[in-house]
Amino acid sequence: MPDDAAVARDAAEAEAAFSHPAVEPDATAAYGAHPDQVIDFYAPRGATPRPAPLVVTLHGGAWRAPYDRWHLTPFADFLARRGFAVANVEYRRGSPIPAQGGTAPVAGRWPETFDDVAAAFDALFPLVREALPSADPRRTVVTGHSAGGHLALWAAARHLLPADAPWRTERPAPLRGVVALAPIADFTAAEELDVCGGACAQLLGGSARFADRLPYADPASLLPTGIATALVQGRDDIVVPQAVAEAYADAAAAAGEVVGLTLLADVGHFPLIDPAADACAVVAEEIAQLAF
Repeated sequence: MPDDAAVARDAAEAEAAFSHPAVEPDATAAYGAHPDQVIDFYAPRGATPRPAPLVVTLHGGAWRAPYDRWHLTPFADFLARRGFAVANVEYRRGSPIPAQGGTAPVAGRWPETFDDVAAAFDALFPLVREALPSADPRRTVVTGHSAGGHLALWAAARHLLPADAPWRTERPAPLRGVVALAPIADFTAAEELDVCGGACAQLLGGSARFADRLPYADPASLLPTGIATALVQGRDDIVVPQAVAEAYADAAAAAGEVVGLTLLADVGHFPLIDPAADACAVVAEEIAQLAF
């Protein structure tokens, strides 16, 4: 259990990260009929060369309904001000189940959360050409925070899904790379640590379905991807501890793939997406190294 000082620090970092006002996008496009099936677009700011690399962002929040894309918009705007074109993806998340007497939202929906991320990526490039003419889809990097880090890794590994998976693609996605931020990257390790209150098992439909659905959802089971991948992790993260990222990196190494792992001292979970934090600048540099 984290001590009181660690809990207090995490709360302060979360408050700082969530203190920034939401930033309205330059354009929004739907990739489906549900209200959550949308992508917001942020054009690159400043005098950077055009066309600009495209960064696809996926927000965290344990795949739960109260946490939507708007808390990531200051981070999306931060990247746009660094010269990137940004596509911020929304997707369906878990809600309370009144019929079961639930009041707290469960983590994600099976299969809708995965349906949405797959559909968003399948529709992405035509939507980008319409909404972000200044973007260069040939230089696309995917980044995501926490649960969004899981989805970023998963989206890059769809060509490794089991043959009967509806989201499987025939070839790897045309990406320059993935930068996963404090990702829930290894479901087995995350469940052992009770990350986000057993969120991984909830996402997969409960403990009884966990083992059966793991090959369809767990990034650590979908290796090697053949796509350049970097993880950025705070050493003081008590929300998604660094052991989860390390477990993924170890699984990648065992599969013959090298995954970069940057561990930041004196950094918890939320500074990675806080534009006012030094850790966020580190994230932008990791993205730039893959994109440019």
